[in-house]
Amino acid sequence: MVHPALAGEDMSEAIVALIEHVRPSVVQLRVHNRGVGAGVVWDSHGGLITNAHVVGDASQVGVVFADGRTVVGRVGRLAESLDLAFLEVPAGELEPAEVGDSSQLRIGQLVFAIGHPWGQRGVVTAGIISGCGRLDGRVGDRPAEFIRSDVQLAPGNSGGPLLDAAGRVVGINSMIWGGDLSVAVPSHVVQAWLMGSRRGRAYLGVQLQPVEIPHSRAAGLLVSGLRPGGPAERAGLLPGDVLLGLDGSSLSSGEGLAGALAFREPGTPALLDVLRGGAMQRVDVTLGAAEG
Repeated sequence: MVHPALAGEDMSEAIVALIEHVRPSVVQLRVHNRGVGAGVVWDSHGGLITNAHVVGDASQVGVVFADGRTVVGRVGRLAESLDLAFLEVPAGELEPAEVGDSSQLRIGQLVFAIGHPWGQRGVVTAGIISGCGRLDGRVGDRPAEFIRSDVQLAPGNSGGPLLDAAGRVVGINSMIWGGDLSVAVPSHVVQAWLMGSRRGRAYLGVQLQPVEIPHSRAAGLLVSGLRPGGPAERAGLLPGDVLLGLDGSSLSSGEGLAGALAFREPGTPALLDVLRGGAMQRVDVTLGAAEG
């Protein structure tokens, strides 16, 4: 939905007000004294969200707020398969952004990006959504769930917010795809990942290796080992089984499985598509909680 003010004669002023309202929630991140990306204040308790590729292997990141304040943020959690990172900073006076439900987005909706391209702080670009959902394959090294738009991005925009016309964060800008289209991680994926990370990481307890399925172009994951007493063993999986899907999503790499588990909670059920002895089976499994 477009904010009612955006449909009237004062559309320009309404956009200005919208951006000014969100700007305090957008930070610049500096690794090794370089302005390398953006981030979003996600909660008032000191939690920020950005891209995993922005922080890289750093354990601490410089965080510059819109008002010029600078603090040191600690990298609390990374999900490279989702290109997401959670940073922790001293709570202080933080203004969290309002988070929208990206699962309700539609093609053609107006969106805005705020970031720091080439080190220029607080630059705003606008566009429309051109695609939502899943691709047949993957986007880089993360699951192919995406928001695609024509907002203009450049180095320094990564990790910044994609906003809907009501000023709500509906995505975290991640990359350029196809030369001129921008890809963002949907906010509902971010929320699910955060929920999973706070309650523990879900796991299956399997050792896997990618394999090609004979007489088929499909690929899967060969079970080469099982953790004794783990969820997979308890569900009846056997060495030699080939995992083809989890809850309807195809699996062709260990990263794909990790990404699929990243926003599932321990203790919840999942349905595995398994190839055993040339025959397809469906196996119910209850996900376990990974240690550490």
